[in-house]
Amino acid sequence: MLAELSPQEVHDRMQAGTLRLIDIREPDEYRALSVAGAELMPLSTLGRYPLKDTGLPVVFTCRSGRRTRDNAALLASLVQGRAFMMRGGLDAWHRDGLPVDEDPAYLPLFRQIQMGAGVLILAGVLGSLLWPPLLWLAGLAGAGLLLAGITGFCGLGILLQRMPWNRRSMPCACGRKERDRRRT
Repeated sequence: MLAELSPQEVHDRMQAGTLRLIDIREPDEYRALSVAGAELMPLSTLGRYPLKDTGLPVVFTCRSGRRTRDNAALLASLVQGRAFMMRGGLDAWHRDGLPVDEDPAYLPLFRQIQMGAGVLILAGVLGSLLWPPLLWLAGLAGAGLLLAGITGFCGLGILLQRMPWNRRSMPCACGRKERDRRRT
């Protein structure tokens, strides 16, 4: 089990330069709200890239602390030195009024997919009133959603992920930019 530090302790140690904060949430969560100076290492990519060793103790965090707690043994095994978890995660950090980087305009990828599929279905149904074969567009969108649910492959998600508004690079705990990591 990882020892816990309060958000205020983490903040103070980060300000002093004696601690490294690693966010294990997914990139779209990180883009929407993150701690200034936190590095990204999504739980979904753990083990694919080595954790860059800086000699500083590491604190892992997520949104509420649950993902960190549930994966504490795995996270501790990634670190040579001391490792901690932040009590309450980013929710507690935000509640304590500590500084965050926030992009209120960013829409998580899942919501972009829902909106895109909705537009395709609505366009197919309404467009079919003028040109009946356009109803196939709604059927194809529905089939794409069904395929994504069954297989986990979402072509619309892959397309949206490559759009310019979703390509902002982020600090990565392995020393590379998150955007570069997707290309490999």
